[in-house]
Amino acid sequence: MSKSQFVNRFLALHYVYPVPLNKLRPLLEYDQSLAQFDIISPHLLAKLCKISLDRAIKLQKMFKEFVEIPMFQMYEKHSITPILFSNPNYPKSLLNLYDPPAVIYLKGKIELLANPKKIAIIGSREATDYSAESIKLILPPLVNEEYVIISGLAKGADTLAHQITMNLGGQTIAVLGTGLFHVYPKQNLKLSNEMEKNQLLLTEYPPYITPQKWNFPMRNRIISGLSQGVVITEATKKSGTVSTMEHALENGKEIFAIPGSIHSPLSIGPNMLILEGAKPIWNGHQILEELNK
Repeated sequence: MSKSQFVNRFLALHYVYPVPLNKLRPLLEYDQSLAQFDIISPHLLAKLCKISLDRAIKLQKMFKEFVEIPMFQMYEKHSITPILFSNPNYPKSLLNLYDPPAVIYLKGKIELLANPKKIAIIGSREATDYSAESIKLILPPLVNEEYVIISGLAKGADTLAHQITMNLGGQTIAVLGTGLFHVYPKQNLKLSNEMEKNQLLLTEYPPYITPQKWNFPMRNRIISGLSQGVVITEATKKSGTVSTMEHALENGKEIFAIPGSIHSPLSIGPNMLILEGAKPIWNGHQILEELNK
């Protein structure tokens, strides 16, 4: 089987079964090229994928329909570039995750992915002016050193991180918790349109996937996985921001936190992380010093 045939088969499988790579590994160990996927016993498929027999039968049926479609050309029509885990352009740092994305779907300036200098800036969806002012202080030295700023396109701190980076003439990547046909939140449609022209949108989900609440915690591991370090602005004690930090800690990333007022509930997250060993920062030079040690 040729490389292009494998890519098409894998993209067809991921379209109908969009799961992380760890859930596909037993199947790939059994059938490395997916050459037998449409003829394999449904019982065996169910066992390999740890799914019900009914789901395995449906999966095979759907795969047979989509494998006939030239998937890469289909994505190309929508200016979407899928990159498989086996592609040399797939970020090696993501393969260190317990559950790497099997495919990443990109729209925009793909070359941003190749820049090794990446920092994530994250925080609360209810971010206050304190986040905005902090990000404005932190970003200029990072942008001057051509760091790519990564965030999640959510409202609040993520939006501020993307927007302020672009205002400074910098480069930014948004990691989505949806497919590329469904921007979320809707209020960031204009920002998303701008980013797909001049920056980069990235997701592990095929384009048709709509917003589901469990997808957003999942995308947090990609934000930290792509980055050398993660900066937290404002966050409550229990939030998706703190879960991103947990992913970052597990994967040996540098953690930076902006100290906040003891009177603000949105400062509990960063202040607690400082207590646990995150580095307190109040300008971008401190980040550069730490990363250049």
